[in-house]
Amino acid sequence: MCSIVGLKGNFKGNDIIEMLKVSKNRGPDASGVFLDDIKLNISLDEFEDDRDYEIGFGHNLLSIYDLNERQSLPQPVANDNLVLIFNGELYNFKTIRNLVKKVGVEAEIISDSEALLYLIDFYNKGNLLKAVEMANRLIDGDYAYAVWDGENLAIARDPLGVKPLFYSENDELLGFASARDSLIEVGLTDISTLKPEHILYNGEDISPTQAIYEKVFEGEVNKIDKLLRLSVSKRIDGLDSVGVIFSGGVDSSYLALLLKEISDNIALKVTLYAVGVEGSKDLEASIKASKSLNLPLEICEVTEDMIREALPSVVRVIGDDNLMKVGVGLTTYFATQMVARDDIHVAISGQGADELFGGYKRYLKSFVEDNLNYELREDISNMYHVNLERDDACSMLNSVELRLPFLDKALVELVLNIPDNKKIVSMHDDMRKSFLRKLAFEEGLDYEIAYRPKKAAQYGTGIDKILRKKIIKDTDLSEFLK
Repeated sequence: MCSIVGLKGNFKGNDIIEMLKVSKNRGPDASGVFLDDIKLNISLDEFEDDRDYEIGFGHNLLSIYDLNERQSLPQPVANDNLVLIFNGELYNFKTIRNLVKKVGVEAEIISDSEALLYLIDFYNKGNLLKAVEMANRLIDGDYAYAVWDGENLAIARDPLGVKPLFYSENDELLGFASARDSLIEVGLTDISTLKPEHILYNGEDISPTQAIYEKVFEGEVNKIDKLLRLSVSKRIDGLDSVGVIFSGGVDSSYLALLLKEISDNIALKVTLYAVGVEGSKDLEASIKASKSLNLPLEICEVTEDMIREALPSVVRVIGDDNLMKVGVGLTTYFATQMVARDDIHVAISGQGADELFGGYKRYLKSFVEDNLNYELREDISNMYHVNLERDDACSMLNSVELRLPFLDKALVELVLNIPDNKKIVSMHDDMRKSFLRKLAFEEGLDYEIAYRPKKAAQYGTGIDKILRKKIIKDTDLSEFLK
């Protein structure tokens, strides 16, 4: 995970620096800029450039990998007339690297950004938009990136919107960034979110031919387990330690089970992280589940004082004072705070399982009305600005990258196309997520864990109760948005 920023129009070099400063938490390890030329490993506090520019990129690096074969390198990166900045992960990095080598690239490629740069360069025959579209069809990952060819600017986002990307435009300037605050810092306030799988090409929003939630085919149920295992494996490749945002429910527990199986074969340290007030349902369930899984568990017992201290940052970074969003955001914030203290940079989250497998109680009505498939597809298509941007923003306050195995492109396409009655079996199915629970139990998850009733994070942790009964009585959350 990193922070990317950019401006096109009429601006000062220092504007790029100011944009990077306010998003430094997203990439604390190194910073680089492109302003006529590329400068890497700069100090944001010491770098000064008051000259005028028409195009500029900035990048803050969060170093995830430090291996001989694959590394997290400072950016921007360039080749020929192309300059690129990239935020995210290519889960088929080795495949892309091997592909570009087969077509004649002799350069040593050790980072995702370089692999993508050379892939776009290979397809770029004088049409940057076409090259980006072709590259996006081949890459498998969670990403947001921008590329400039000397005349044209293309900005792209992954198919589900796991990685954030905001943009804004006025008469003088087009800006984009991983965080809203970076745009606000340079006076761009009418901010939009680039939709998943869309490309912003010279300011024009280019939509995909067919979004993944629109694809319809006959899904094979027996492939779900294989795809989920593959998704988990891809997201820990190259890591030596990983955290799990843990509630003791079926989603996080099943992922923890799969991670434990993987860790038995490779040198991977898996740690569970649970959040809740003393005696909360999530903490009780997490303690039982961690013992069943035989995995180490770290606990954060949340107090009113802790919530009051964290509220200003969480509300501001979410950009919303809605109590439900704030409650979930605080849970993510406290969990990733523990992850960061353990010097772990990646955390696995079960986000997306409810939207895929029908976990919310409101889905019962849709099931009865034979409308479940439509609602699930709608929810998946809107996750990027409902849940994903919130969770990403709160985790990155602690410089921790979230990875979401349930939101793997191939898995999402498949699960959206299995029969509704595999997800909810009847109008009286109070558990819901029937297939996922059954699969988790059959794979070895304890029955009590696999069939634990769903409890939303803000309620299971007890955070919502503190917010409503103690804090909002004397605190106006909207003040933090000013």
